[in-house]
Amino acid sequence: MGKYILKRVLSMIPLLFVVSILVFLFIHLIPGDAARQVAGATATAGEVEAVRKQLGLDQPLIPQYIQWITGIFHGDLGISYTNNTTVAELFAPRLPITIYLTICSITWSVLIGIVIGVVAAINRGRTLDMLGMLIAIAGISLPNFWLGLQLMQIFSVNLGLLPTGGLEDWRGYILPSLAMGAGIMAILARVTRSSMIENLGKDYVRTARAKGLPESRVIMAHAFKNSSIDIITVTALQIGALIAGSVVVETVFSIPGLGRLLVDSIGFRDYEVIQALILFFSFEYMVINLIADVLYALINPRVRYE
Repeated sequence: MGKYILKRVLSMIPLLFVVSILVFLFIHLIPGDAARQVAGATATAGEVEAVRKQLGLDQPLIPQYIQWITGIFHGDLGISYTNNTTVAELFAPRLPITIYLTICSITWSVLIGIVIGVVAAINRGRTLDMLGMLIAIAGISLPNFWLGLQLMQIFSVNLGLLPTGGLEDWRGYILPSLAMGAGIMAILARVTRSSMIENLGKDYVRTARAKGLPESRVIMAHAFKNSSIDIITVTALQIGALIAGSVVVETVFSIPGLGRLLVDSIGFRDYEVIQALILFFSFEYMVINLIADVLYALINPRVRYE
């Protein structure tokens, strides 16, 4: 196991290098002039050119990339064009907010999604099954920004129970986490149901029942355990989707997280911040998939990594 983890960690290095190249090229090839944005709409051509030289944007792309990636290896993520502060200082107060929001979203969505899926599978074709799948279809169909606005209208405007935005206290996380996690809950419910139905029809489940084992043990220790591989895979992929969801939800609820920072940075053509954020999100996604692969072996002894 240790050799496998080390191999996977080392394989992330060239992958991140390729991602950094693609991110850098994409950011610098999109329409817009960062120097003009920083200098202001009323700046003269000479002032814009002076800003471009100050930011290093007058150099060819290859020297710009080498300078940027070298700085990252030394822990320097760059300096924001618009805030004139280091990118690390911009990240510091926003990173815990996005992480906590992501944890809240994934926690409730995984728990409820698995419960709905298991209950639906056990009651296949009955009322609880149809109700669970109706909830799942609704969760998949509703865009998170629309759901966020509706939750805000109901619980904030009409009932006055929760804040419309911001994070003055823990209540500020409730509506954003619901909006972010609804789609994941729905997908997990459907995947859990399908996998459980398949495993409940396997020979080893029928054998366990024939031995007189309690139904709860048959379901959880046999069928659910073998369904957990599918659940972990989907959960890992959906955590990556939460990153994209945080951009929209943080904007809707005015949450000062990394998603909101990305949206603002794109509007100001703040290349240094955009590049660092996308590279960080890519690294986070790789780490999540590594953790998922390790969990496979811990849950299912038949999985071996050489």
